[in-house]
Amino acid sequence: MDRSVTATDLGGMAHDLTLWGLFLQADWVVKAVMLGLLLASIWVWAIVFEKVTALRRANRAADAFEDAFWSGGSLEELYRTEGAQPTHPMAAVFGAAMREWRRSAARLHGSGLVAAGLKERVERAMGVTVQREMERMERWMTFLASVGAVAPFVGLFGTVWGIMNSFAAIAGMQNTNLAVVAPGIAEALFATAIGLVAAIPAVIAYNKISSDLARFAARMEAFAAEFSAILSRQAEAAFEDEQPAPVAAE
Repeated sequence: MDRSVTATDLGGMAHDLTLWGLFLQADWVVKAVMLGLLLASIWVWAIVFEKVTALRRANRAADAFEDAFWSGGSLEELYRTEGAQPTHPMAAVFGAAMREWRRSAARLHGSGLVAAGLKERVERAMGVTVQREMERMERWMTFLASVGAVAPFVGLFGTVWGIMNSFAAIAGMQNTNLAVVAPGIAEALFATAIGLVAAIPAVIAYNKISSDLARFAARMEAFAAEFSAILSRQAEAAFEDEQPAPVAAE
């Protein structure tokens, strides 16, 4: 049997090998895979932009807050301007500690502060606030990790499905000429390419943003530890001021 393909035959089987043409000619399952991966890629870039912007804004706000905190001004005034209605994570940690300090000071009147465990309550309040703020900042990070891990396999699924269809078409046409085989394989491999386009930025962004978030969490924890020590010293000073003077031995 003569299986040669004439120019007329090739013209009838012509395929559009542009990216848009490969998409249009693909099987509906492969199209669904491609569309899902494209949407995931767009969402990945939106998350990356939001996280990078939020981290830069949080670090700038933390720099300004720490400058005001260590300037030697009144903590009560700083609480009124920053901590009462915090607009960034560092101010939220400071505000939680000051609220706990003010409640305890009003209830225990100085001499009972140390005995009542003020330091532990303040540290617990700041720890909970740090955790809550980091959970808010880490929102959608799981999505980045999932896309980075799963997208290549989703694209590979689309490729396998497309190649299966291509081989079935080749068997039906009983023609293994490269001009017949290549377009179907190209359509199938396009799904893997889109999967990699979605996965590679997601993995890189996840690693970078996770590192930046870890550094910011360590920064807030260090501030919490320093502020806890300051409040503890003030509590001890208040306790010593209210103790009666020692009685001299006669």
